[in-house]
Amino acid sequence: MTPLLEIRGASKIYGGSKLGKRVTTVALEDLSYSIPDGDPSMTAIAGESGSGKTTLAMLMLGFLAPTSGQVFYRGMDVATMSTGEQRQYRREVQPIFQDPYEAFNPFYRVDHVLETPLKRFGLATSRDDARTQIEEALERVGLRPNETLGRFPHQLSGGQRQRIGVARALLCRPKVIVADEPVSMVDASLRATILATLKILNRDLGISILYITHDLTTAYQICDNIVVLYLGRVAEVGTVERVIRTPRHPYTQLLVSSIPVADRRRRWGEDGVGEVGDSAQQASASRTGCPFAPRCPEVMSMCTEQSPPLFMPDGQRAAACFLYRDTPVLPTADVTAVWEREAV
Repeated sequence: MTPLLEIRGASKIYGGSKLGKRVTTVALEDLSYSIPDGDPSMTAIAGESGSGKTTLAMLMLGFLAPTSGQVFYRGMDVATMSTGEQRQYRREVQPIFQDPYEAFNPFYRVDHVLETPLKRFGLATSRDDARTQIEEALERVGLRPNETLGRFPHQLSGGQRQRIGVARALLCRPKVIVADEPVSMVDASLRATILATLKILNRDLGISILYITHDLTTAYQICDNIVVLYLGRVAEVGTVERVIRTPRHPYTQLLVSSIPVADRRRRWGEDGVGEVGDSAQQASASRTGCPFAPRCPEVMSMCTEQSPPLFMPDGQRAAACFLYRDTPVLPTADVTAVWEREAV
């Protein structure tokens, strides 16, 4: 079956200058990932800052073009779509942005944010129909229409604005929502509400969710699968149950060990991942070998000489680490095959 949304062999390289010298940053390297049609999923894309999470999100949303590779929507290359095909793609693949404070024009009431997609995509038959759809969307995300509509963004809290962002995406009747750190800038008391809403949209409305996060705890709570990125490459991929409970890649192990626990005997940060350093410098350096080798406690000579493929040490998981070189290699470039093979 043709995937609903697919990124195939995609890389993204940013160029710039530093102290008069031209430098390049490899934000994402040769990644293949797909979202199936008709089988809604919740997948986390996790990693530290600079790992390529947001770049992946921007490519899948069509906001950036890959330096190499392709993005496909319903089997059509996004770069060569017709205007009508682009219109459907834009409606069915919706973003939820990280910053609820910058996602609104302060000169417009929030009604404008909600009315615009209905007008643009012709989703309402009348003004009354538009009003009904908007009210239903607000109620679905836990907001009271009479307390929300008619207000300017500055009159609402960050949590309310973020939920309006979810409602706006919902009004487009999407097939996929790409949520880029949707709870990183809201109060802890509201995170559970927003995450629960995403889970409901996936379960009840059949919307696939791509959840971009650095927080493995929330990824474990709401997602089925996870892709762990490090400097633009896949470090580990699989079901959240396997990857987070029993991580195999040394980088994932360090990420999991840095999750705060309620233990007075353990000092915060003592088992953390340490300093990333200049991630741009690391990403622009030679790409030979494993990118995590300079920080890896298990580094071997082969780690600096060649790039590890995705080995499969057990079912529902693959890890790009030579520690598992005696196990099978993932037989396809698409990392989605890790959990799809298990589901067959």
